[in-house]
Amino acid sequence: MTTRVQHALDQLKQSGVRITPQRHAILTFLMESMGHPTADEIYRALAPRFPNMSVATVYNNLKMFIEAGMVRELTYGDNSSRFDADVSNHYHVICEKCGKIKDFTYSSLEDVEQKAEEMTGFQVHGHRMELYGVCGDCREQ
Repeated sequence: MTTRVQHALDQLKQSGVRITPQRHAILTFLMESMGHPTADEIYRALAPRFPNMSVATVYNNLKMFIEAGMVRELTYGDNSSRFDADVSNHYHVICEKCGKIKDFTYSSLEDVEQKAEEMTGFQVHGHRMELYGVCGDCREQ
């Protein structure tokens, strides 16, 4: 088990959350895949190991992870939320053909928050950015 997963599990235990085998598996899958899966994809990946687990169990655990600040829900208008266990400040590039999502970071975009505050008087709490294009695999086809 990665130290990142163990750290997350320790955080949950400290906040009084019981670590069930399903909860452990969902969190591990999210943190190790880093592929921005949907709840259905998580369910399908784990169902062979947990035949009594339902999609509702996956959704309920994802909601709890979101509330604990360990997972972000990403919505892109296609009616299927994706989940990201990387809660650091980063951005996404999304393939318009296959839907693959890749992470990237670019530090100077934080200047945009400061400029937005200056121009609008808002107190900015964060931002989100997605770029759209066609991934290398789809371009080769």
